[in-house]
Amino acid sequence: MSTPQQVESDLGWALGRVARAHLKTAQTVLVGLPGGPRGYQVLAAVARGEPSTQLALARKLGVDRTVMTYLLDEIQAEGLVERRPDPADRRARRVELTEAGRARLCELERKLRDAEDHMLAPLGPDERATLRDLLARLATADPDQPSACQVAQDLQDGCTETPSP
Repeated sequence: MSTPQQVESDLGWALGRVARAHLKTAQTVLVGLPGGPRGYQVLAAVARGEPSTQLALARKLGVDRTVMTYLLDEIQAEGLVERRPDPADRRARRVELTEAGRARLCELERKLRDAEDHMLAPLGPDERATLRDLLARLATADPDQPSACQVAQDLQDGCTETPSP
């Protein structure tokens, strides 16, 4: 008969606890940005040039296309992105960062990285890099997995501190 493990050794408990701490940190750092963490993910994806159209961006981030429209409306109203007709398909809209969007993203990336480094303080620099790499590999391994945006939203919408059995 095996000995019951402590809750701290349960992967689900540990991932949930770290994810909730990260979401709380991100919401604090990203306060004032339209869409909060989702808005940040939009800016970061657009800055990387992936994907370029509004619909492709919604698919990549796992955001309903109508929700993406409203989110982009808010981000555009702040002067952080522009939407232009796609030369290859006039029905599609390309999303591009403005200079103000680039500057805001730079500022937010720095603040978020500082907050993440504080959160990851128990780990050494090499361990932090390894953790980031491993999580990125897990997050991108299966295209059927929910996006980081959807996971963050699910956590925000209903997770509690109590792990499920």
